[in-house]
This record gives sequence, structure tokens and C-alpha cells, in this order.
Amino acid sequence: MITVFYDDRCRLCSKEIAFYQKISADGYFCWVGISSNQETLERLNISLVDALMYLHVKDSNGSVLKGVNAFITIWRRLPYFRWLSFVISLPIIFHLSSLFYTVFAKYRFARLPHCQTALTVNNRKL
Repeated sequence: MITVFYDDRCRLCSKEIAFYQKISADGYFCWVGISSNQETLERLNISLVDALMYLHVKDSNGSVLKGVNAFITIWRRLPYFRWLSFVISLPIIFHLSSLFYTVFAKYRFARLPHCQTALTVNNRKL
């Protein structure tokens, strides 16, 4: 089973996850909204700020992946997205996708009030 940690207070994130839930096979994913599961994040050494900024997954081997690697892990197991996981895994495309995702993630994080609250509570600067 793959555990997906997502920002359930972000409308865009929640819509994307809802779509994945709709097309995924039952029982293959465990979808975890991070707003009410911070203890689980702590056990996996994922900070709340990092979890709010980047999508995280724990794969079936127990490895924690984030960002584009997390998306690839999800897409490999979703119908209609397997081809995308292959394309994004290609070295040059992976690198560019990672850069784009990092820029987007920081932009999204900077504009969501609950993310800024978490940042203030943790006294962390980006």
C-alpha cells in the first residue's frame, strides 16, 4: 500500500487527490490529509512545513518520497497516468519537472494562509 500525504486544506490539492481517488483501485492507496495527522508526519521525520510545501508518499517498501518522485510513485499505479510516470522519469524531463514543481510549490505555499501560519509557528524562513 502507498500512503499519500497531501495538504487537505488546499483546494487545488484536494481536487487533484479526489480525482486520483476516483480512478484508483480500492485499497491500493491510503490518502492522508495532513491537517489532522501531524503525529504520523513526525514519526516519519516529515516536518509540517515540508509536508505543506511538497506532496509526500510512503511507498510499499516504507521509503518516503516527495515532490516529483511522489507523483511518479502515484502515477505508476493509476490508469491513464502510467505513461506520464514513464515520461517524467526520463532524466532531462525529470530534472525540468522537479525545477518547475519546486517553483510552483513555493509559490502556492507563499499564498496560502495556513501554510504561512505553519511557517511562523516553526520560525522557518524559505
